Amino acid sequence: MDIRHIIKKPVVTEKATIMKEKNNKYTFVVDKGANKFQIKHAIEALFNVKVKSVHTSNYAGKSRRVGMHGGSGLGYKSDWKKAIVKLGEGQEIQLVDEV
Repeated sequence: MDIRHIIKKPVVTEKATIMKEKNNKYTFVVDKGANKFQIKHAIEALFNVKVKSVHTSNYAGKSRRVGMHGGSGLGYKSDWKKAIVKLGEGQEIQLVDEV
């Protein structure tokens, strides 16, 4: 699997920002089939940093109402996987939201 397809996007929420500032942990949406070793390798290669640990969580998609009428207009959001990456001391990832 190509490393550019493993990391999909960063998660920019209030909780993720607090974890980044206090614990040097960054949160990303990743490919569902990627394991911790592939995620670690992709982060290290893309951002040129040293990763200490990776924690992953799988999330099930939710049903959503689509259109004006709720009866037959049901949609479904896809399943996704989240990775929380802890970096080594002095390491930092410059994300677009900080610029």
